[in-house]
Formats: sequence, C-alpha cells, structure tokens
Amino acid sequence: MEMLRSAAKRVVGTKQVTRALKAGTVARAYVANDADTFIFQQVVRAAEEARVPCVRVNTMKELGMISGVEVPAAAAAVLK
Repeated sequence: MEMLRSAAKRVVGTKQVTRALKAGTVARAYVANDADTFIFQQVVRAAEEARVPCVRVNTMKELGMISGVEVPAAAAAVLK
C-alpha cells in the first residue's frame, strides 16, 4: 500500500480504475473489501483480464485515506 501512497500517478474511483485497466495503463489495482459486491467483482475481473495484481484493502475509508482523498474509495490504481 506504500506504493499507492507514494505514487506520482494514480487514479481513484471505480470508473477511472476500470477505464485505466482496459487501457492497459495500470501497474497495480486496489479494491476495498467492503465495497458493493458488484463493484468489487467488476474491478477484480477487470484486473484479472488485464493481468494486473489486485490488492485488497479492508475498508473504503482506509483506501480513500491511503489514496490521498478525503472520501471513502471503492477502488484505486497506480499507473505505469
């Protein structure tokens, strides 16, 4: 998770993460365990298809703080 915290290029949010995964610009994806089941599965599936490691974070609140935003986040990613 230190990689996400210190990353110069990152995206936060389900739409941005799935878009970046489809574009092939993600180095590592992060998803919150307490995110909505549909969103959780959508991000994990997109990461698997892109062959990108997907790290699970305990809560959306924790992922938001690590990502540097002031709101809970279901997904985030470090860009290449």
